[in-house]
Amino acid sequence: MLTYKNPVYSKYFADPYVWKHDGKYYAVGTGPLGTNDHTVQDEDLSSSDFQGEERAIPVLTSDNFVDWKFAGGALRVPPDLKHKPFWAPEVAFHKDHFYLYYSTAMEGLRHMLRVAKSRFPDGPYEDLGRLIGDTHDCPFAIDGHAFLDDDGQWYLFYARDFLNQEGGANAGTALVVDRLNGMTKLAGEEKVVLRSKCNWQLFKAQREMYGKIWDWHTMEGPCVRKRNGLYYCFYSGGCYENDTYGVDYGVAENVMGPYSDEGNESGPRVLKTVPGRVPGPGHISIVNGPDDQTEYMVYHAWDIEMKSRLMCMDKLEWTDNGPRCAGPTWTEQNISVPEMAGLRD
Repeated sequence: MLTYKNPVYSKYFADPYVWKHDGKYYAVGTGPLGTNDHTVQDEDLSSSDFQGEERAIPVLTSDNFVDWKFAGGALRVPPDLKHKPFWAPEVAFHKDHFYLYYSTAMEGLRHMLRVAKSRFPDGPYEDLGRLIGDTHDCPFAIDGHAFLDDDGQWYLFYARDFLNQEGGANAGTALVVDRLNGMTKLAGEEKVVLRSKCNWQLFKAQREMYGKIWDWHTMEGPCVRKRNGLYYCFYSGGCYENDTYGVDYGVAENVMGPYSDEGNESGPRVLKTVPGRVPGPGHISIVNGPDDQTEYMVYHAWDIEMKSRLMCMDKLEWTDNGPRCAGPTWTEQNISVPEMAGLRD
């Protein structure tokens, strides 16, 4: 029986996205390249020299889902993005190529989503340009998540800012979805997935944004799973800088919505802080474990001193009350491996 103990990687690695390809696990995340420093600030997460060229976005690999090692920088940094911070990458595999969706900050509130392409899971990825963001209509876009539906159509879920407060929604960052054309372009059919309506999703009260003062709420980090004909859009809400951060979900009968996350008024239902043990868990990805059956939720959480965000994982459980994470855990946990599957069935 394989075991693990959170965090599963000891260095700064936020917004972890994990996938399995040809029997090997890969992870990309927000973080620096090849440093032992745990106390990294988000504004410091820029590109750096790696093997003679400027790279960004750290890659980890694992042969067993438990032991992770640094494997370099995924993205060849475009000349016009040198020394910019790179956040929240995710990867999709389509027709023998890997597509890296990532966000980068420009000036002030301007953030954009971009896409890059590679023949190999660990890169290098070559940038193909901007998908959305850094425009008058959408100055801020982050956290791209590509989802493949049963009919072969890809969609991109992401987070962007809203200032209107129609229908009781709060001003702040919230979730939308659009159809992808050929993995590298959006169809221009953007639909709202979820808007914040809960107090626990507050990022910061009286925050100055876009020339005004707002009680700013945040929903970000979408991650979608289809189960029994329903679409579950997991998201992280609250403030990632403290213990209000947690994971909840909305559910819909159609991939483009409408979605509902009713029932979460008192706090996140899937994953939340364990006081004194695991602060601020969130920004998840979902992947099958070594038995190719058990689903795991991979996420980041702060260390107890709140100095570094580290990669963790725990089982995803589907209950009568909806999806729940069996964590966050901080003690040794068991993982089923392939030869155990027959004994369990």
